[in-house]
Amino acid sequence: MEVLESTLRFATPVAFAALGGVLSERVGVVNIALEGMMLAGAFAAMAAALAAGCPWIGLAAAVGVGLLMGVLHALLVLHLRVDAIISGVGLNLAVLGLTTFLLRSFYKAGAQVSGPAAWLPALQGVPVLGTLLGGRSPFVPLALLLTLATWYVVYRTRAGLQLRAVGEAPSAARAAGIPLNGLRTLWLAAGGGLAAVGGAYLSLEAAHTFTENLSAGRGYLALAAVIFGRWHPLGAVGAVLFFGLGEAAQVALQGRPVFGVQLSADLLTTLPYLLGLLALAGALGKTRPPAGLGQLE
Repeated sequence: MEVLESTLRFATPVAFAALGGVLSERVGVVNIALEGMMLAGAFAAMAAALAAGCPWIGLAAAVGVGLLMGVLHALLVLHLRVDAIISGVGLNLAVLGLTTFLLRSFYKAGAQVSGPAAWLPALQGVPVLGTLLGGRSPFVPLALLLTLATWYVVYRTRAGLQLRAVGEAPSAARAAGIPLNGLRTLWLAAGGGLAAVGGAYLSLEAAHTFTENLSAGRGYLALAAVIFGRWHPLGAVGAVLFFGLGEAAQVALQGRPVFGVQLSADLLTTLPYLLGLLALAGALGKTRPPAGLGQLE
């Protein structure tokens, strides 16, 4: 039960980012900027929550910053013709530098913030079920709800059909009168907002503060989950849970011998990322990305 609880907590922020990555890449734009979107969302949530004294204001600020990051990525890639990978890496580095500067300039080290109140506090002591239903934090059930909502929108609505059409056959979508760049900008913004919610979880709920590079590579792990999950919302979140199980396992194994061998703590912390690499190594030859991924006008 403890490992399952840890898996849900570790997987939650990456799940938000993975859903954002699915929306971004399903519409045909490579989005390595998920890392920067998470980090920007984490900082915005902390700053706004401290200023307003309300974690929900912090969450709203994170979503707003994520939307802006998505629009900025779209502007660079779709209008200024910057390579999507270069744009994503540049945004990640810019956000890392900017948040570090702002943190050191305007905030005291260890400034504490509180996360949103639990939806059903009476279930706080119930293992797993309490976490799933919001007995400890609203972020876990929110991630589950958004996973189902994303699947429904992508596969059961007209907007989702257009999204998939742009990602799979941009020329045919253009011939059908779909504004490619406008739709791509819209979904990149939505993906940025989702990724920023994952960042808000890190600062408001997991750490209760903001530290330099708080996202710590989770955006890249989310991108790996998108690929391993075959660009499907449910598949991506399933991959995130797999990676979260690896992180929960490494915490449980700290200080314990494995087959009689005492592994170092530093080595164990690489376990979720190692699982990500192994998963991708086994899936690269079996997955097919959206046919229009990277085919921009």
